[in-house]
Amino acid sequence: MKLHKSYIMLGLVIAFALFCGILANADEINEQIKVTFDKPVQIPGQVLAPGAYTFQLGDPDAGQNVVEIFNDDESVLYAMLPTITAQRSKATAGVSLTLAESGAGKPDALLTWFCPGSTIGHEFVYSNQDRQKLARAKQQTFVSSRSGSNMETAGN
Repeated sequence: MKLHKSYIMLGLVIAFALFCGILANADEINEQIKVTFDKPVQIPGQVLAPGAYTFQLGDPDAGQNVVEIFNDDESVLYAMLPTITAQRSKATAGVSLTLAESGAGKPDALLTWFCPGSTIGHEFVYSNQDRQKLARAKQQTFVSSRSGSNMETAGN
């Protein structure tokens, strides 16, 4: 009888530890980052005003590469955008964003974002016409100085 109770207790302890581990890694699962732009930034279909935003994967378990963009406190969803997998040869310690100049009087376009320590990220899907223009445009990559998930500023 004592042996049976010991197994039950051990099972409960393991289940609790697994549950706590899942909660602790929630930001890694959905790749949530906080970004603050100091100038307007174009994303496919719209322009984000200067300010703080939360980027995260829509449903990581669904196998789709959909990025959700919320306001800073996640109370307003601005966009749900399809992305394609982006790869780079070297990971950085901070969040990395690549922007492309869109031309005179237009905001820079957000091309990719990578989480800290990752060589696999997300490339935003623009129309064929926009994609060709952005591929020829001057591009700049911004990397946060922190190893956490906050990007302090990005923009020219």
